[in-house]
Amino acid sequence: MIGVAILFIVLGILIKYGKMYWLIAGYNTMPKEEKENYNIEGIANVFRNAMFGMALIIIAGFFIAKLTENPNIQYYAFGISMIIGIPYLLIQSNSKKHKKNQDKMD
Repeated sequence: MIGVAILFIVLGILIKYGKMYWLIAGYNTMPKEEKENYNIEGIANVFRNAMFGMALIIIAGFFIAKLTENPNIQYYAFGISMIIGIPYLLIQSNSKKHKKNQDKMD
């Protein structure tokens, strides 16, 4: 499970600070004209925050599982991070606040 948390942290860093926006599904296949309608920096912030948050929950679950000697806790933490993180990521990254020129698009 720690490996998944590290992967999330690395992905968050690559997307936000490495500007590897091609890792964002859908964005890399958009035409250049359509990409210009989105605030990719804002979307990258959402991805970083979601990935770091999910990693934090997984890591906390791992350590709590070790302290309580109950390995099931880390699996619950992983599930909770997915149940919270994925909808958050999808809803926030697709919100209208990350679109530029909204008046022209409507």
